[in-house]
Amino acid sequence: MNFLQYAVWGAYLTSMGRYLGNLGLGSDIGLFYSMQGIVSIFMPAIMGIIADRWIASQHVLGICHLLAGSFMIATAMYGLSAGTSASFGIIFTLYSLSVAFYMPTIALSNSVAYYSLTAAGMDTVKDFPPIRVFGTVGFICSMWFVDIMNFQINQNQFVTSGVLSIILFLYTFTLPDCRIRKEGKPQSLVDAFGLKAFTLFKQKKMAIFFIFSMLLGVSLQITNGFANPFIFSFGAQPEYASTFGVQHANILISLSQISETCCILLIPFFMKRYGIKNVMLMAMFAWVLRFGLFGVGNPGGGVWMFVLSMIVYGIAFDFFNISGSLFVDQSTDPSIRSSAQGLFMLMTNGIGATIGTLAAQAVINHFTHTEVIGDQIYTVGDWQACWFIFATYALVVSISFALIFRPKKTSVTV
Repeated sequence: MNFLQYAVWGAYLTSMGRYLGNLGLGSDIGLFYSMQGIVSIFMPAIMGIIADRWIASQHVLGICHLLAGSFMIATAMYGLSAGTSASFGIIFTLYSLSVAFYMPTIALSNSVAYYSLTAAGMDTVKDFPPIRVFGTVGFICSMWFVDIMNFQINQNQFVTSGVLSIILFLYTFTLPDCRIRKEGKPQSLVDAFGLKAFTLFKQKKMAIFFIFSMLLGVSLQITNGFANPFIFSFGAQPEYASTFGVQHANILISLSQISETCCILLIPFFMKRYGIKNVMLMAMFAWVLRFGLFGVGNPGGGVWMFVLSMIVYGIAFDFFNISGSLFVDQSTDPSIRSSAQGLFMLMTNGIGATIGTLAAQAVINHFTHTEVIGDQIYTVGDWQACWFIFATYALVVSISFALIFRPKKTSVTV
């Protein structure tokens, strides 16, 4: 389940910007990535409520993947037929419908995994990370497949994603049954619609956690959306045009996901030894390094800085997302757990990522411009200023979090 769940995403997440640039939509890349955030504001919460109250989680997961895959394939077919004459409105609408049904599946797959592990008498903190590793492996495999097949520049990356999504839909019929909670008395409207998850904001600890989840979420999709066009932009300079990074940006970026596989396995140790706050702080400062190293590196003699940036990404992404998900799982009542996971997604990949991608696009549009060289379209300009601005933001959030967030040491057990 985890392998397919993230293979669906990996097929296009890091390379879509390159394809959109080839369609002449380079200045709108941020809008496409922000749509993942916009739908995450409400879709994960809605699907979480349905999974908590009416339909078993594994069935909701399957239905969402069937619809997401169908719309993604439709996006590819339109892109193929329209080419560089593609209408922004049509391709953006089809893509948006696909991600609207995909984004809830991240929280739903977590809920299915946690339910199944708990029902089997296993420890979610210790036993989930090794399972989640397969999600990262799936992400890497689809990234490499898209790169090696030269799908980074065309719509076939969307076809790959859509086919994988439909395969996962079929696989959900084999998953354990995650029974919904049955009530023996009439429910209030708050109970019926799963709105109790929002009452978590009444707890100071949880309110601060969710607010900083949103602030850190600003950083989550920036490199996913712009790292590929950024590295490819070095191709406009003759001394870098033939470097491995320019020719195979997806494979270079996949080092980030390879780093994830190691960092996921380290989470139980770090959570036990250092606690939720310090683990999340490590993630936040890792984002500072991630952006800063992009600002000073290049695919030639400075490629080691890119490689180091990819390595710290594992800490930046996993130490926050996985530990945060576990923190939510153990800090909430079982009756609202799926809704709470949806709320976590709302704050990070929803509000935070939406603000982040739109703001990043504005910054990049200000400091860069498109340039056609031969048959290639490059986004060139002062990329260094962009990365340093992002690094400064991450540093401010990190310091603020260190001073404000003070959870109890027993918040998450290992």
